[in-house]
Amino acid sequence: MSETGVIHDIGYQRYTGPRLGRSAGVGALYVHGLRAAFGLGRSAKAKIFPWLVAGIALLVAIIVAALKSQFSEITFSYVELDDQLSWMIIFFAAILAPTLVSRDLRSNTLPLYFSRPLRAADYVTAKFLAMVSAIWLLLGVPQFIMFLGAAFTTKTGMKGVWHEVQDLVPAWGYSLLWALLFTSIGLLIASLTGKQAFAAGGIVAVFLMTTPVVAVLAQLPSSTANHLAGLTSPITLINGVGHWALGNEIGLDIGRYGPIYGIEALCLIAACLLLLLARYRKVSAL
Repeated sequence: MSETGVIHDIGYQRYTGPRLGRSAGVGALYVHGLRAAFGLGRSAKAKIFPWLVAGIALLVAIIVAALKSQFSEITFSYVELDDQLSWMIIFFAAILAPTLVSRDLRSNTLPLYFSRPLRAADYVTAKFLAMVSAIWLLLGVPQFIMFLGAAFTTKTGMKGVWHEVQDLVPAWGYSLLWALLFTSIGLLIASLTGKQAFAAGGIVAVFLMTTPVVAVLAQLPSSTANHLAGLTSPITLINGVGHWALGNEIGLDIGRYGPIYGIEALCLIAACLLLLLARYRKVSAL
């Protein structure tokens, strides 16, 4: 007795609509990552920390703007705001980077991403840009609040407004450097584990445990070692670049080695991105 197979028509049809391709996938991942950075579309618990940090940054900017409008002798600059918020940025990056990449590792969603036209470089680009945008907004928006306060209370008219613009634009560039360096290091560490707590602890450890090294090297009798001490910590590295490029005052004396600080910052960002790309190319090949 032979059995005959039966094909049932269950209504599947070919897709005839537009195929958006890789660029749409990158854009969707970017928007999703940026929304996740501030807890949008997630539970109320996920919104607490990012909006608390953003609220503190905005409050500091409003207070500074109000004080500067009343007391002209206060010289707190846009660049100084970044330096004063550096510790908050560390913890913001330590929470954000695992949220963007460690969750995908833990939930095994990467094979689904890479089964589409999306490539490892596309995934890295989208996550990187999302985190850079989030950190830059965290710093750039409060700086803009300070700018509005100074622009509307200036006593020299458009000349004073133009002076504030000349201070704000370089400060936005300095904020971008913070975002680039913290993102590249944070994502690289977070990409190594699917456990968000381990990833967050590793990121905080890298930023905080390198700071005492700077203090030790700064106490050495060699002036060269003193000037180059800031190269050993990401935070003082950024401070050194800011001192060299923008002339902002910092506690560390970098001497004539400002270009070395700039070169190391660029090389560190590039190295972290290359390692991150190599990491996800390995994952996509599995």
